[in-house]
Amino acid sequence: MSPGGRRGAVDRLRRTVRSARAWGRVLAPGALPDFLIIGGQRCGTTSLYHYLAAHPQVRAATGKELQFFSLHHGRGRRWYRAHFPAAAPGQHSFEASPYYLFHPSVPRRVAETLPGARFVALLRDPVERAYSHYLHTRSYGAEPLSFADALRAEPERLATALRDGPDTRAAHAALRNHSYAARGRYAEQLERWYAQVPRERLLVLRSEDLYADPAGVYAQTLRFLDLEPFTPPAFAQHTRRVDRGPSELTDALRAELTAEFAPHNARLAALLGWSQTWPASA
Repeated sequence: MSPGGRRGAVDRLRRTVRSARAWGRVLAPGALPDFLIIGGQRCGTTSLYHYLAAHPQVRAATGKELQFFSLHHGRGRRWYRAHFPAAAPGQHSFEASPYYLFHPSVPRRVAETLPGARFVALLRDPVERAYSHYLHTRSYGAEPLSFADALRAEPERLATALRDGPDTRAAHAALRNHSYAARGRYAEQLERWYAQVPRERLLVLRSEDLYADPAGVYAQTLRFLDLEPFTPPAFAQHTRRVDRGPSELTDALRAELTAEFAPHNARLAALLGWSQTWPASA
């Protein structure tokens, strides 16, 4: 079995075990979560998840990326609640599924299920995010193309997969694996969320700020979530991807992507009131 195949098999096994545990608790489900980390993918969500899970007032779900509002919505709220602890005074629960920011059906489902919850989104320079996403997909054996060819193939891949709607197996596979550029068009994704939840309940952070000042961004996040000040034992960066070989993000391709994302970044800056998103030379 290839390294990508082995990694995929391990992930499937983990999801199966976690789901079995949840079904075992379904007769006594916990409380629905108080907040969600909704994305984006390859933007530092795993690190923020671990920082928040370390907080003494916070209890995480049975695992990261439950994907209830995207992949498993048909299993029902009782299944979802079974992944969380019972409500306790002063305690808060959460989960983190980076696909939530991008999938078009999720904001409405979340608004209907969690009317009082709060949400945190992390956004990374879309050029860097796209290449990191490509390496991640390739490491799982799900991307046979070069980075440049995968970008060229992306529009047709997504259009073909979405012909029967965004919730088919083919759509999920394409949206999760091959949305390298599409996921970097953040403004349109946030606008879908703002159409369903009040803006004041969604905190948008830059990944680069989390990397540069994890303590400051963490403190900002705690204030937003009404959690007491706390410093975790360490602010380690968590990632499941290891780069190998020469980079396929050449200077020419970086310049092409930077120009492609420029109008989308400008739209994002206007939406959020930011003076800038990412420098053109980043």
